[in-house]
Amino acid sequence: MPLVDRTYRNLFVALFCVFTIFGMSMTIIGAALPKILASFGWSYFVAGMVLAANAIAYFTFTFVGGYALRYLGPKKTIVTGLVIAGVGLMFFASTPDPLTNILLSALIGVGQGFVEITVNWTTLRLDTAKSGRPMNLMHGAFAVGAIAGPLALAGLLQAGFDWVTIYHAMAGVFAALVVLFALLSMDLPPDPHVADPDAPPQRLATHPAYYLSFLALFFYVGVELGVSNWLAEYFVSVFDYPASQSALLVSLFWVGLLAGRFGVPLLYHGPRQDVVLIGFSALATVAIAGLSLLGFTANGPLTQGIGMGLVLMAGLGSSIYYPAVITILGNCFPQAQSQAIGFAATGGGIGAFAFPFLMSALAQGWGIRAGFATYAVFAVAMTAAAVGLAWSAKRGRQI
Repeated sequence: MPLVDRTYRNLFVALFCVFTIFGMSMTIIGAALPKILASFGWSYFVAGMVLAANAIAYFTFTFVGGYALRYLGPKKTIVTGLVIAGVGLMFFASTPDPLTNILLSALIGVGQGFVEITVNWTTLRLDTAKSGRPMNLMHGAFAVGAIAGPLALAGLLQAGFDWVTIYHAMAGVFAALVVLFALLSMDLPPDPHVADPDAPPQRLATHPAYYLSFLALFFYVGVELGVSNWLAEYFVSVFDYPASQSALLVSLFWVGLLAGRFGVPLLYHGPRQDVVLIGFSALATVAIAGLSLLGFTANGPLTQGIGMGLVLMAGLGSSIYYPAVITILGNCFPQAQSQAIGFAATGGGIGAFAFPFLMSALAQGWGIRAGFATYAVFAVAMTAAAVGLAWSAKRGRQI
């Protein structure tokens, strides 16, 4: 059976492109963090505030976006998000003033929230077979962008451009996507689940999967983006890794995600998304814990090599978590997918806010080793939440 019906392939390709660019926008700030700290003289705390502002806006407007989809439709919601994020990227890091960059980072997060929820919801609607494969592949696009962002930054630096150029270039790409989606038809397959609009919220509120998906993405996104944002600085500070090459470590993490998000849809066609979710989550937990413990050992080339291997494994283990949770959730709540996904993604946004902020505070007071070790603790909670969600969904997929 084809991944997506031929009628909707152009739309799927367009969403794939936008999620690739979305992935770039989510990693370029973390990849440039050593340059930002050196150029602007910011402390870890200030850097954490900038990252936190983005995350607060992101999780808030992911939740809002779930309702915007219901009333505005996917086209207006995604175009609005692209415009807002593009404006924020155009002016981000144009000045070293912390408050200005905090506000611009928040503006980027507003747009990212709208884009995130629209792509996830639309992909679920396109997956008429409910296999989860389109969602896995779509999140592979995110991984492609997450890899390309740091690589683009490294390429610009090697070519002699200032690191701020990456944000201006991204703003131009977002402007092009606005034009694309303004002209693109976003007609979707008929929704087979039509019910009383007052019924879904009651069902959402009374099923454990609704809250467990929130917790699962709270831990997962916090760990995933937290590790991604701080990998470069962690390796430079702890393992004496060259700062000029540190952005490539972020790409290595996302190479692991890319391998899983493309590999699983191609190699596994079975229905047990829950088993895949738990197994890959456990792999990520072991790898992140190993990377944290490695920071307390003797430094050297061998340590760097082992660390890079663990980074790759952490990325691979993290690859299937988000799309699997969204697919399981969509199958649980077919009549209220946008609201359920918006609520779960809000948990992810809160995690993206809370974890880097906690990391920056701990790094400032106790050192970056202690700060990074918190991600190992929360990775364990991430796996526990996955087990709970899988069990809850298995008890009643159709609510």
